[in-house]
Amino acid sequence: MASFNKVLLIGNLTRDPEVRATPKGTTVCSFSLAMNRRYKTESGEDRDETTFVDIEAYGKQAELIGKYVTKGRPLMVEGRLKLDTWEKNGEKRSRLKVVTENFQFMGSREDAPAREEGGSYDDVSPQKRAAKPSASADDDEVPF
Repeated sequence: MASFNKVLLIGNLTRDPEVRATPKGTTVCSFSLAMNRRYKTESGEDRDETTFVDIEAYGKQAELIGKYVTKGRPLMVEGRLKLDTWEKNGEKRSRLKVVTENFQFMGSREDAPAREEGGSYDDVSPQKRAAKPSASADDDEVPF
């Protein structure tokens, strides 16, 4: 029988990402996304439903998310579901989470806060970005 395990989520981070390294040196980033759903009840009342999902990223993706994304920022994550199981006080526990396979930064760069270590939203310095053209008295002419 065929199987398919793919998740696509767009939401806002509920907290700053937590970055750590495994004993073998692999970078791991843990964070949660909140996704909102608005709907009307049978009586016509507007309701909001929020779903929280735990997510992990590994390697270079973990480093990038940990460096450039903060609490409240939007992020798109493509990944797969993974079931973690463990035992606590003799009781079996489990938790479903998403393992990141791909992601996309969302929102504008200007709205993104710089991190404490002096990083910016992308790896391109402001000096290398093209300057926005300023309005001039000759607004009727279109420069090409």
